[in-house]
Amino acid sequence: MSASADPSGPVTVRLTDYSATDIFGDAADPSGVGHLGLTWRPKDEHFGVRWDGRLVAHAGLVDLPLTAGGVRMDVAGLGGVAVAPGMRGRGLARRAVTAAMDDARSRGFSFGLLFCLPDRVGLYERLGWHLVTDEVEVEQPDGPRVMPLRTLWTGLRAGAAWPPGPVRVHSLPM
Repeated sequence: MSASADPSGPVTVRLTDYSATDIFGDAADPSGVGHLGLTWRPKDEHFGVRWDGRLVAHAGLVDLPLTAGGVRMDVAGLGGVAVAPGMRGRGLARRAVTAAMDDARSRGFSFGLLFCLPDRVGLYERLGWHLVTDEVEVEQPDGPRVMPLRTLWTGLRAGAAWPPGPVRVHSLPM
């Protein structure tokens, strides 16, 4: 997929794989969540933005099984959203996230779900995501744990409304 005809501008692409070192080099804990002690699930699908041939943004997806308000469903789990330092504020996260959610929508998902640090909630709300206000539990190797990050959802179908009530993610978080 390509979103730009200008070879010197940003181009949105589907990636075959991804490592945070592609964007951040050897930076320690570039996502800022290492102190939480969580075990994360690798992403299954990867979307990126290249600028002058360099990968400058990424968003990953997983098929995420969960129960929300007693309703069992699979949602598109969005994670690994990253923008290279010095490239932020140019709409690159929006491009990567939009590519990932368009793919999820085409695969029939009704919802997307993500976890983020509190200072990133505003970014996702501007992209149409909504805060989950109920407790969210995720799997960890030693058993379920309450997710310490903020959880947000987005509808991928007209009229999609997140079920109220506690959320139990039936896998490691993404």
